Amino acid sequence: MLSEQSTPVVRATLPLVGAAIGEITQGFYARLFEDRPELLRDLFNRGNQASGDQQKALAGSIAAFAGMLIEHPGSRPDTMLSRIAHKHASLGIASGQYKLVHQHLFAAIGDVLGDAVTPEVAAAWDEVYWLMANALIALETRLYQDAGTAEGGAWRQLAVVERHEETRDAVSLLLRPADGAPAGDFRPGQYVSVRVELPDGARQIRQYSLSGAPEDPRWRITVKRVRAGAGPQGEVSSWLHERARPGDTLSVSAPFGDLVLPEGDGPLLLASAGIGITPMLPMLHQLAATGTTRQVIVMHADRTPADHAHRDEQRRLMDSLPNARLHRWYEEPDNSTPEARSGQADASALDLPEGVTAYLCGPLPFMRAVRGDLLRQGLPAHAIHYEVFGPDLWLGGE
Repeated sequence: MLSEQSTPVVRATLPLVGAAIGEITQGFYARLFEDRPELLRDLFNRGNQASGDQQKALAGSIAAFAGMLIEHPGSRPDTMLSRIAHKHASLGIASGQYKLVHQHLFAAIGDVLGDAVTPEVAAAWDEVYWLMANALIALETRLYQDAGTAEGGAWRQLAVVERHEETRDAVSLLLRPADGAPAGDFRPGQYVSVRVELPDGARQIRQYSLSGAPEDPRWRITVKRVRAGAGPQGEVSSWLHERARPGDTLSVSAPFGDLVLPEGDGPLLLASAGIGITPMLPMLHQLAATGTTRQVIVMHADRTPADHAHRDEQRRLMDSLPNARLHRWYEEPDNSTPEARSGQADASALDLPEGVTAYLCGPLPFMRAVRGDLLRQGLPAHAIHYEVFGPDLWLGGE
């Protein structure tokens, strides 16, 4: 909770800070990278920096956290904090780095707001920052402990043992330690970070969902190639498509991520589009391996059947579940999937069982549309969970 003296100050200045938060975060990153250029080269996603998505995500999270402190004192936006903490743990963020962020963020606030940042205002927003930072530090410490690594995580060298071309733009890589030991356990729905050294010497990191069966001693990631032309967008996915071959090794983090298969026997809706199918596949593998009788509804949307990665695998898994229904939509269907529907996915057409829990993954417009359909059908917001590939521009905006 904010202190009594800081609460009215933050309430009064939240509109001012909120209106300028985008400019503040741009200034923050400019200052940070001028001071520590290696962070842009070896930690931050250069593509997200170039597009501005990372700045927007940071701005949204700060504004959302401050708003929560004012409007709902005594509570925290745990979903947002958990999502950020898992991403930070996958990148190897350490607690000491929050001081560096504080230094450059508050310098940027002073640059943008000038004389409006009185000592009283600075103290109040300093309190907001450290409430958020300390909450994240505590969550990340617990995640590192659960993963069995020291603070800051640990990178493992995993060998590429198989490579499969799934579609023209998606390739699967099966990974295992060079000594043949199992890659390790993970919870269905989690992701790992993969770090590669690019031709210019930068070591860039991207997250990829573990898309294989949890019982498989190998980890599988399915990488969609992002074709963005010149610039940093898609540079890691392109590197993996062009260079990762059996016998090569990749630097890989421990598994993280909070969109995981829930325990129990309640009905499930797994909704995906495009490469968003990847966290759903291990959930289906786990359900099939345990012989579940849960009601499982799967909906998937793609541009064409040929672009649908792991299409046959998804169909086989659905056929092995006694109470499962599969719904597919293609923008350009063909005769190979006569049962599929044409056009955009429409969750309003689904007959949903009472008490269903929904899991969404795919492009943001797809998830917005599906979530809206589900809410209109009466599904409570807390029963709808989602995974975003990249900075979460949705949660902070809400």
